[in-house]
Amino acid sequence: MIDRNITPQLRALAGYYPLVAVTGPRQSGKTTLCRAVFPDRPYVSLEALDLRAFAQEDPRGFLAEYQDGAVLDEIQRVPGLLSYLQTEVDERPEPGRFILTGSQHLGLSEAIAQSLAGRCGLLTLLPPSLDELTRFQNAPDDLYTLLWQGAYPRIYDRGIPAHQWLAGYLATYVQRDVRQIVNVADLQTFSGFLRLCAGHSAQEVNLSALGADAGVSHNTARAWLSVLETSFVLHRLPAWHANLRKQMVKAPKLHLFDSGLLCYLLGIQEPAQLRLHPLRGAVFESWAVAEVYKAQTNQGRQPALFHYRESRGIEIDLLVEYGLALDALEIKSGATVVADFFKHLPRFAERLASLTPKRSMRALVVYGGDASQRRTQAQVVSWRDLPGVAVGPDRAGNEAHEL
Repeated sequence: MIDRNITPQLRALAGYYPLVAVTGPRQSGKTTLCRAVFPDRPYVSLEALDLRAFAQEDPRGFLAEYQDGAVLDEIQRVPGLLSYLQTEVDERPEPGRFILTGSQHLGLSEAIAQSLAGRCGLLTLLPPSLDELTRFQNAPDDLYTLLWQGAYPRIYDRGIPAHQWLAGYLATYVQRDVRQIVNVADLQTFSGFLRLCAGHSAQEVNLSALGADAGVSHNTARAWLSVLETSFVLHRLPAWHANLRKQMVKAPKLHLFDSGLLCYLLGIQEPAQLRLHPLRGAVFESWAVAEVYKAQTNQGRQPALFHYRESRGIEIDLLVEYGLALDALEIKSGATVVADFFKHLPRFAERLASLTPKRSMRALVVYGGDASQRRTQAQVVSWRDLPGVAVGPDRAGNEAHEL
């Protein structure tokens, strides 16, 4: 096991709340993390059918077995248990008594909000960020291998070939998890929809076009996209909401969280193929957005990430909002810095200058080269150095999400 950046936040929340919930995609390391941080707690997996039946049929008796607390894994399997946990922790509200994990964040968050408001701290654990991956002995040292393999820890911890592991992960996800969230009658059509989403990563979402290409209705496309978000396969990056100009495009962008899964869905069979692939820039952009997202969640923050585009002119790949401060990031996969990388940043700064109240802006260009530089127009950040600037020292904070 490697050290995870979110560990201090997890320990801190366990000192405040009687319950802490850690959500995230399957195989992101939630169980390993919680068992390592809380080795004195009994571990109970609600994936096991007998334990799940016990918790469902006799929740009071089940919790009586763990009076001093426990790590309850895959809590979304028994959502009704949360109401009984509320009574339990109200009677004995010792901090850090129960640690919960779950892999379906929307349904789980809603259930926690209804049953455990004010009693539970919530964190999101995604697959390791770049600086976490470097703690594995077999971590890749070149960009294209990194993007192609992705960040799921078992690929590195067990030495499993990336494409082999991702094939199994995808099959398990489609055949099992999707059916538990929504009734998908035609798995082949859903698999095609998922691959279409991969082809639209780093692009604005057009549900009608996605649905038409997949052969499903607009409403079905919307529902399936929500399923993929619920399972942390992808996320929608909203357009920045400041009303700067009427021609501002408001459609969200689509981004897959894991670049390895993205490459697998795109049919990219080796890192060398990615180097010449027409969607190389989209893969790199989605990876960089995910790195910033991870930096935020590892700090216990709810990410405030956006994109910006006007119908004629300015486009900013990623905006990170910190109150009245903004990081504006242009994300370019090229290994050589060229003037075109900077062209939108000064114009966007002019847009900001017209707003009231005034906003500060840090201009960044993240690129596929190895050398970070300070330029007049922006700070140029190598992909290697992105973790160090994803949350600036004056912006980082302990703002864990409470429900």
